[in-house]
Amino acid sequence: MMKKILLSLAAVLIIMQFFTIDKSTPSTSPSSDFLVVTTPTSEVASILKSACYDCHSYDTQYPWYSNVTPASWFLKKHINDGRHELNFSVWDDYTTKRKDHKLEEASELILDNEMPLLPYTWLHDKARLTDTERKLIADWFDKVRTDLTFSPDSTSIKLQY
Repeated sequence: MMKKILLSLAAVLIIMQFFTIDKSTPSTSPSSDFLVVTTPTSEVASILKSACYDCHSYDTQYPWYSNVTPASWFLKKHINDGRHELNFSVWDDYTTKRKDHKLEEASELILDNEMPLLPYTWLHDKARLTDTERKLIADWFDKVRTDLTFSPDSTSIKLQY
């Protein structure tokens, strides 16, 4: 009986491998990317690339386990959720109001150690941010928020002093 259960489980796992995730990248303009639009320092850009861009852009570097089902399904769901919340690849397509809101949220999540997600940092050493790196990123987001100006597609005005 146990042998039949194990064989059935093995068969299900093998069949699951035929259902792979979509790793294609939508066509976007490189000039819309957050790093291009905001021109951060190389240190800030490096941190964002290593700690944020895998889930929050179309510049995802899929690891080896993205080829193993069901781990790939779990990974793809997290990537889709991350892109839905904030997608740095289409940054310039956001309204000023949305940019401001996303930067405010991102800053809070980073400072509260809620981002990057803990399971992501287990497998990606470079995504483990120090308190100094967290402050650096949050300060950069705050600077970008300060630099936002009124635009016709925005419903809010950001005053600059």
